[in-house]
Amino acid sequence: MSVRNHNLDAVAPMLATFKVAQSAGDDLLTDASVGEAVMLTDSDEVGPIGDGDQLLGKLIALTLADGDDGHRVATVQIGGICRLKTAATYPVVGNRVVGAGNGAIRQAPELTGDDPAGGAIARGTVLSVNGTTDCVILLN
Repeated sequence: MSVRNHNLDAVAPMLATFKVAQSAGDDLLTDASVGEAVMLTDSDEVGPIGDGDQLLGKLIALTLADGDDGHRVATVQIGGICRLKTAATYPVVGNRVVGAGNGAIRQAPELTGDDPAGGAIARGTVLSVNGTTDCVILLN
């Protein structure tokens, strides 16, 4: 009997809703952003993650569609286990992560005396890595 691969994606997700950040009246998250890493941009508001930014979670869904009028609401997975795309510097199992831009995450930098007020920005624990494509992460 062989060992069956264990799929941890979407185990025990914790979801929350947020307003979508806008610039000049346009939403910064679009239908194409679903599945990507996002960050807090303001109180109760999320937007695209930038390089070195603190990960909030994975964008699961958006209300409305790209062409609809109105202010969209985002559903974000903020806890549990999920899969996110990666970019260089690629994380390895056990790493914590930060934003890499373009909806991806990367290995968090080493701790230094320059960490922001409130502590280190690194988040999560990488559970498995799929080459340079994506990783499964515990959002803890």
